[in-house]
Amino acid sequence: MIYMKADYEPWWMFAGWEETIRSRLAFDSAQEALHYCEGLLLELRNKYPFEAMKKDSFFAFWTECEKDFCEACDEDLQLYHGVIFMKDGKPTAFRVADV
Repeated sequence: MIYMKADYEPWWMFAGWEETIRSRLAFDSAQEALHYCEGLLLELRNKYPFEAMKKDSFFAFWTECEKDFCEACDEDLQLYHGVIFMKDGKPTAFRVADV
């Protein structure tokens, strides 16, 4: 599982996206991963009013007041808190049925 913070949603995985990773966690079991990830998603849902999800493996959370100025763009860019479910180094749908 990866937690990242960037000025784009996690499913874009632009070149250099790994530099935006804030934490990377591995789990010994699917049950342990499910428990941790459910807690993290709940925490982010309680903290950020907006959420988007793609392919059951990418989650983005944000608030309109958290932005970062881009000098190259000369504008404020939205910041996103992203969660990516990974298995064997690839984004993977994570479902309760997998446990």
